[in-house]
Amino acid sequence: MKGIILAAGQGTRLRPVTLTMPKPLVPVANMPLIGYAIEVLHNAGIEEIGIVANELDSPISRELGDGSALGVKLSYIVQAEQRGLAHAIGLTKDFVAGEPFCVFLGDNIFQDKMGDLLRAFPASDSEANIALGEVADPTRFGIAEVQDGVIKRVVEKPKVPPSNLAIAGVYLFRSSIYDSISKIKPSARNEYEITDAIQHLIESGAKVTHYKITGWWIDAGKPDSIMQANQLVLGELPYTPAPDDPSMIIGRCDISPRVLVGENSQIIDSVVRGPVIIGKNVTIRNSYVGPYTAIGNNVVIENSEIEASIIMKDCAIRSIPGRIDSSLLADNAKVFAADHGPAVHRFVLAENSYVQL
Repeated sequence: MKGIILAAGQGTRLRPVTLTMPKPLVPVANMPLIGYAIEVLHNAGIEEIGIVANELDSPISRELGDGSALGVKLSYIVQAEQRGLAHAIGLTKDFVAGEPFCVFLGDNIFQDKMGDLLRAFPASDSEANIALGEVADPTRFGIAEVQDGVIKRVVEKPKVPPSNLAIAGVYLFRSSIYDSISKIKPSARNEYEITDAIQHLIESGAKVTHYKITGWWIDAGKPDSIMQANQLVLGELPYTPAPDDPSMIIGRCDISPRVLVGENSQIIDSVVRGPVIIGKNVTIRNSYVGPYTAIGNNVVIENSEIEASIIMKDCAIRSIPGRIDSSLLADNAKVFAADHGPAVHRFVLAENSYVQL
């Protein structure tokens, strides 16, 4: 079985961060969003993965390369014009080459790793199997109507939902889906909807089953959901004792358990309360780092307080009055203090941003 990750979207809901960085590369707990999809597929034994990107020489392909560092073989498929999920999947036919395959949206993170689902599909009698999750507001999602374990109908963002089971962004297909994609027409928003293709599959008599995911599920497409995903992933860090390497922990420090510190990083005269993940070559001096914070490589934090935030690589935060909370700083953002400022700050900063408070 092969894997497909859809990663060609523009990430408009996550601007300004995505003006210079594709959404699939935004880090959660110091791993790119797309890395979580690759991890699920790899752990289920799927080693050949095609990534649908908006250009062949995208930042995604430059960052991930051929996938060998991740234990997989990556290929790249170009969707130059975003015309819907079904259109993107239709472009993967040559790569799939007749095998059963799994489609994974590149900006979703699941607590459920779905290994049994993925491994069992090739030997099943289903033409498709769709991951579903319960949601509070089914009018915002593609929704499935299920009877006796079989999906009878799917509908996109219904005004009167037939259930609260949302299509969660993981699909298992056989080659029959390509014929269904070829038969559908663009929707009212001029996109080829995968729900329409699945409905065509159902109406043609194909067996379409479902898998109900367990645990949390995050569509990490907006700053708030990125923060939530970061907190959930960090919350699952296993217990580790507080770091005490004297080359790493210097001066009067108070470090809790569940604090992971990368190579050549130093915590000096500071307080760090886990769960926290700190990358390589980071300096934290005379500062407080609170729970659910992820700090990328080559970051400097001095005379400041921060918690529940994502700080990407090459950032600097110095002498900020009050506490930075629930903030997202993209690569190389700089935040320094002016003569005065409010007691609380919240930021969503794009790459190379500069803020003086």
